[in-house]
This record gives sequence, structure tokens and C-alpha cells, in this order.
Amino acid sequence: MTSPTPPRHGRPLRRLPAALAGATAGALVLGLAALPARAESGTGAPLGTVARTAGGGHFEPGPCPRTADPIPDLARAHCGTLTVPENRSRRHGRKITLAVAIIPAVAKRPASDPIVWLAGGPGDDAVSEIPMAVAGGLNRDRDVIFMSQRGTYSADPELTCRNVDEFVANSLDLVFGAPSTGRLHVQETRRCRDQLVSRGADLSAYNGTESSADYDDLRKALGIKQWNVFGISYGTDLALQYMRLHPKGIRSVGIDGVLPPALAGGAVTWKAAREGFDSIFKTCAEQPACNTRYPNLKDTFERLVVELEARPITTTVTVPGRPEPVKVTLDGGLLVNWLTFASHLAAGVPRSIDELAHGNPQRIAEQYAGGKLSPQAIGRVSHGLVFGIFCSEWTPFESEADVIRAGRRAFPSFPRSVLANAPLLSWMHADCRAWDIPAAPRSIRKVTRSDIPTLVLSGGFDSQTAPSSGPYAARTLSRSIAVTVPYVAHVVFADSKCAQTMTVSFFDRPDAPDTRCLAGLQPPTFEIAP
Repeated sequence: MTSPTPPRHGRPLRRLPAALAGATAGALVLGLAALPARAESGTGAPLGTVARTAGGGHFEPGPCPRTADPIPDLARAHCGTLTVPENRSRRHGRKITLAVAIIPAVAKRPASDPIVWLAGGPGDDAVSEIPMAVAGGLNRDRDVIFMSQRGTYSADPELTCRNVDEFVANSLDLVFGAPSTGRLHVQETRRCRDQLVSRGADLSAYNGTESSADYDDLRKALGIKQWNVFGISYGTDLALQYMRLHPKGIRSVGIDGVLPPALAGGAVTWKAAREGFDSIFKTCAEQPACNTRYPNLKDTFERLVVELEARPITTTVTVPGRPEPVKVTLDGGLLVNWLTFASHLAAGVPRSIDELAHGNPQRIAEQYAGGKLSPQAIGRVSHGLVFGIFCSEWTPFESEADVIRAGRRAFPSFPRSVLANAPLLSWMHADCRAWDIPAAPRSIRKVTRSDIPTLVLSGGFDSQTAPSSGPYAARTLSRSIAVTVPYVAHVVFADSKCAQTMTVSFFDRPDAPDTRCLAGLQPPTFEIAP
């Protein structure tokens, strides 16, 4: 998930690495790789080496996509592009191209049914998440296919807007939740919209319905009879839509950091914050050293949110790569957004909160500013896809009053000015009024009912999509296995060897994944200040 700090100070659902810095990156690799992906395309040729038109898409082998950072694994990939209609309701409308990279299995005799990876965000580029998948061993027995969702960094057109990212980076000294900050952010959102429209983009065509059809077209164009799906964060929302709209050809599905389409929006984000924060506070309370040094951590945090919202403080910090000191203003909303991301660094959370309570905001300000000023946070997110999903699939089905009510249920002591902006989704309704696209059909909010074998993974510390959202989605998936991995934040596959083991074993045996590792998991040892 990601938000403004001013607005969109980390956008919803995107998983940030431990340094709170941004998405994993990519590289410019030209030419086809020397080592082929070995699952066959239906013609006997290695997967991804045959041009083919099928369904509504055309796959063409070609160079690997440009990436923002080096991705060595692309050196052994087969790559190409999928060309699809931008808007399938317009018969003679323009075409767009989506980058495809296929990472071969490690096994000498890989399974014939590959895995397709659905990226998080919304707005992240799947190709940039290759290192996460490979590090977790997802390609042990199967080729793994990565396709850039429409509008993302390696797609054509890419609907990124540096001005929105730069506003977030350059406004750390503004009060996060101030109406004046919101107006400035919406102004940048409108500027982004105008830029994309001037380049010919049909903004109403960047959504989960079209993306689901893109993946169905990709499977057909690659000549794959049956494949497996693995979605993380926002990719779980897309996976559940894809299962509902195009179930044919899906052998099994893994979803990690679950955002059900029926719940997506600000209300569930407040619920996620409550569940994830409480899990961290409870785990500290259960460790005598942590509880003794940082008693009543939950009450301390909530008191600080109220106090900072009434009286924001400004401090100056040094950020790596920045020659000049950076001013950061902390108010209640910023503190909530910081902890939503800092759940990935849970061992240091009690100490950071305690230091703030004793007048030292440096650790929190440095972590927060470091994430927003990282090069990985600038120019890589597809705001066209972000707002395409928010503004057609989320805000039409949830009012601003609904968000505030959900926030008040979760955090009764927080002032209205904090509750108005759900974590990671600041100014979302105002942004969507500026984006001005039609609402999706109400069917977009349907629960997914399916008998496709599904592994549903959640993290006990997940403050972004809520541990309880996994079991919610699993209720209507008759062959699902729902697992909560304790002591891990959003997207457990990224940080938990146990989750990686379960996921890989699930794709081998969808009805009987190996979950034995759960029994040995231990909580983090929290940092204890002198």
C-alpha cells in the first residue's frame, strides 16, 4: 500500500522494503537472454519465444524492458511485449503494449504450469519485483512470468507523474493533514491528469477489469493451457477479480497481503492500522524487557497522535544522499502513516515511540523523510493506474463519512482531522474529484466465489491490508487455506522464510502446502534503549 504526507506519502498497498525506501528496482537489458525459460509454449518452443495472436492480445518476443535499477536476473530471461486494446469497449481504439519478462525455473525438469506474478501498488511495475520473487525461491520448480500492468513503468504508455512524487518529497515541512496541504496535493493530481490526457491516455481504461483481461490475453498469447497466479498487496485485489472474471486456465492462486475488492478503500485501511499496531504493541507487552522499558505503549502512541495533531512539531534531519538538512513537520496524521510503514521495522518501533514521547522525534523523522526522499520514490509509480483504480473502484462505493466512521471505530480518541485521511490514502476523495472518471459497475465490489485452490497469506503485523482480510476473502473460496504468519508485516513472502516455503510448496501441492514451519516462529527482540 502507499499516501500523501502531504497526500500519498507512500501510496496504498505498495510494500516498502525494510529501509522504508520504495519499491524494488529494475535494469535496462537489451536482447533475449541466453538461458531460455523452459516451460513450453504449446508449439514445443521455449515459453516466450514464439510470436502469437490469441484472444485480444498479440505477444511478440523482443528485448527485455527498461528498468529503473539493475536486475541481474533479466540476463537469463525471455522477454517481449503483449499488445492489447487500451479500452476494450472501443473496437477501433488505440493499442498499448505491456512488457513481459519470463524468469526460468531453477529445476532441470520444471513443471509445465508456470506462475504469473501480479504486482502490488496499485501502480508498481511487476518487472521491478523480480528480485523479491527470485530471492523467495518462487522459480524453484516453475518459470515465473512478470508482466507490467497497464500504465506502469515498463509499459507503453507509462502513466507516471514525477510532479506528484516530487511534491511529496519537497513538502515534508508542511503540516501533513492541513487543508492547505491537501489543496496543494490535489493541484498536483490535476496537473498529472492534464499531462496524461494531453498524451492521449484514456484514463477510464486503467483499472482492474482491463488488467484482468490483459492477463487472460497473455496466457492465451503465450500458448499456456494452465498456469498459477501469485499476487501481493494490491495484486491480491487484482487476483481475486481475475479469478472471478476469467477463471479458465487458472490451476491455483496465492494471495499475500490481502485486499478484497469488496472492502477496498479507506475504511479497511483504518481497520488494518488498528490490527497491525495492536499486534506490535501486544508483542512488546508480552516481553518483560520491552514491557518494563516501554509500558503502556498503545496509550502512549495514541496520546502522541492527539497531541501532535493539536501542536505539530518541526525538526531537522540528515538524509543519506542529501547534502542539506531536511525539515520535517510531524503531526498526528504523519505519525499514523509512519507507523503503518514502520511495522516492517517492528523491533525498533517501541524505542522510536518512546523517544518521541520524551521530546526526541529524530528517529521517526529520519525514517519517514528517508523513504519519501529516496530515488526509488520518484518517477516510478503509475499514478494513472493508481487513480484509475481508486477513482473507479474504491471511492464511488465508500463516502468520506464512511472513512471517518471506520476510523472512529478503530481509534475513538483520534480527532476528526486525523480520521478524515485514512492511512496511506490521504485526500483520496478530493483527488478523485479532480481525476474525474466514471465509476466502475457495482459488480466490481462482489466477493469472489471460487473452487480454485487458493493459499491466503496474511501477516500478524500487517498495518496496511489487515490480518483479518485474509480469512474474509477465504470464506467464499471453497478450496482455500488461510494462514496468518505472526510477527511479520505486509507481504509476508518478502520477509519470511516460512512464508516462502509454504508458498513454493503450495504450488507443488495446492491442497496440502507445507505449513510446519509456523510452529517454530518467534517474535522479534525489541530494541531496548539504555
